[in-house]
Amino acid sequence: MVSCLLDCFEFSARHTSENLAEELLKVAKEWGVENKVVCCVSDNAANITKAIQILKWTHHPCLAHTINLFVRGALKVMKPTVDKVKAIVEFFHRSTTATEKIKSTQRQMGMPELKLKQDCVTRWNSTFYMLKRILESKDAVISTLAVINAPVNHLSQEEWDVLQEACTILEPFEQVTVEISADSYVTASKMLILCKGLQRVTAEHQTRVTTGSVKELVDTLCRSMERTFHRMEYNTVLSETTILDPRFKKLAFSDNRAEDEALQRITTGAARTNQSTGLQGDQEGEEAEEQEQEEPQAYTVWRFFEERATGDTTRRNPSADAILEVRSYLEQPLFQRSADPLSWWETKGLGYPHLTHVMARRLCIVAASVPSERIFSKAGQIIGRRNKISPSKLRHLVFLNANLH
Repeated sequence: MVSCLLDCFEFSARHTSENLAEELLKVAKEWGVENKVVCCVSDNAANITKAIQILKWTHHPCLAHTINLFVRGALKVMKPTVDKVKAIVEFFHRSTTATEKIKSTQRQMGMPELKLKQDCVTRWNSTFYMLKRILESKDAVISTLAVINAPVNHLSQEEWDVLQEACTILEPFEQVTVEISADSYVTASKMLILCKGLQRVTAEHQTRVTTGSVKELVDTLCRSMERTFHRMEYNTVLSETTILDPRFKKLAFSDNRAEDEALQRITTGAARTNQSTGLQGDQEGEEAEEQEQEEPQAYTVWRFFEERATGDTTRRNPSADAILEVRSYLEQPLFQRSADPLSWWETKGLGYPHLTHVMARRLCIVAASVPSERIFSKAGQIIGRRNKISPSKLRHLVFLNANLH
């Protein structure tokens, strides 16, 4: 799958829904794709969500941002312990003496020289990386703080245990966030499977954890996921995308009604494609017949057959053809989970000409808007090297940097 940047420019106007919608439409028109937008994926901010509604484009919220919201909310139950970790990490980042001491301690203990990581308030997984790193450096941290008599509150053994349990619980969320944030392979079709997997894995922890704050963390995560994910199977984009991924098909569904509705929409879409291509086929048949009528008289003995064949073509039922394609597709064995679903369609798609058209409008959708946000990181790097660069020049450099791959 190929990802392209259409534009990245300075936006000095107020970030109202109307202004955002106007700029989005302007960019789409410049590239001639205003009528080809299949789906828009963005964060949950009200202004961009409404802007997409104004344009009447299909919108889907970024799963990475959704996970970020409820995990960060759940982490509030561990705030005292997390704040202690933050204070310790900040102390090491401020003090060169402490930094050098922990490095020498790590060497003495035969540990890798790992630098403690600070978290970012807007990204929950940065908190996870901070907690995971301090756990990896636990012995060196405890020893260093004791030796230099650091002016920070030390973590008790119970708090270390809480951090260990919390990281075990949060690791699947980090794995999913990384999995869906790619832009070079199909991601949206995984969302139903991954979200159900998160719910199941987290629910299993409910019966295992005993520590108060960790149990509260698990309970909060389970409630948030139930509230956020309970109707996902009825989401038009996700349900159709999942079925059209030959690795998953109907396996993600636990609700038969949601599955049936998705299959019906896919079949209708394939039939609509079939009908439009069928009309073209009839026109081509008429042109061919006119050419044959101009052939020598000897060939008119085929006229009876041609009339029957033309009549048979006209009586073809697009819906029946679409049903047969969908049924045949579902009967095929599942593709390997680690394989690229687009490679399956590349080799097998000729057998499903109308279903392929529906697939092309679904498997191109991404699960997260994270790839587009990476553009701003690249822009920051370019500005960092050339602080006096003009907005116009930056626009061109970012465009080239993102698309020359």
